[in-house]
Amino acid sequence: MSSDESQNAAPSERRDAVREKAQQVKARQSRARLIRRTSLVAVAVAFVAVIAVVVTWTVSSSASKPTMSPAKGVDGGFVVTDVTGLGVAADSGAGGLVEGEASTTPETEPTPTATPTEAPAVDIRVYVDYLSTGSREFQLANMKQLSEWVDDGAATLTYYPVAMLTAKSNGTKYSLRAAGAAACVAQHAPDYFFAFNDALLRQQPEVDSDGLTDAELADLAQATGLDGPKVVRACIEDQSYASWAKSATEQALKELPGTDGAALTGTPMVLVNGTQYVGKLGDPKEFAQFVLTIASDAYYKATPTPTPTPTPTAP
Repeated sequence: MSSDESQNAAPSERRDAVREKAQQVKARQSRARLIRRTSLVAVAVAFVAVIAVVVTWTVSSSASKPTMSPAKGVDGGFVVTDVTGLGVAADSGAGGLVEGEASTTPETEPTPTATPTEAPAVDIRVYVDYLSTGSREFQLANMKQLSEWVDDGAATLTYYPVAMLTAKSNGTKYSLRAAGAAACVAQHAPDYFFAFNDALLRQQPEVDSDGLTDAELADLAQATGLDGPKVVRACIEDQSYASWAKSATEQALKELPGTDGAALTGTPMVLVNGTQYVGKLGDPKEFAQFVLTIASDAYYKATPTPTPTPTPTAP
């Protein structure tokens, strides 16, 4: 080969070498892109798999923990079975709710007086939110005479814990938790429900505050002297009936049981034989007169009209 041919071949070989190296680099880049793409797909598949596992676990967990409902509740309410724990009924002296006028004795709150005539017990239902200032006002004003009427058998008293003010406690859902706590006591220590209901309202936190913690609610329940404090505490701290309280509230907002389509519009809502009390919440005399009127109406409706005796005709 001549020197001219050698000189001409060198640039050609160099171009081939450069071209080959470029192809190698391109091949490595293609492999790298393929590896990255495969890795991204694998990560995506793994992420979807993890999400699927979490969703499945959540659903299965929810399915394994159905909403608990207190067996001793009736239509979302709890009948007061014992009032002696408050120490207000033993020496009450109040009578049945039948014909008569409210007592005007200055030393005590006026309450309807007794007559020897039997009358059906008045059905009093109170829808209560433990963060409602109106509910507290009604309870403090009427607790004594409500206790007396129940103790004398003149009235049946049912409280319906609801949670209309759940959003008014800085995100702690106090209203809902307190209603659930009341259900815990009603279920596991029913004789102390009225006392705990009263304590919740007397020691009511401010609206738009955090309210009591679950542990503090359990302490308040235990302070009533109830039986089975460990069971009640566990029920309250586990929020066993919080979901039930939410469902009961939603149902009450749609329709109240035993009414002609009436619904809960605010708390407290007090029904006496199905008729709503719209008087002053803090006036026990006005409420007593309202109950007396309803009781009298019920008495007259329940008393049969005497059948006239035929007059004998002369022979």
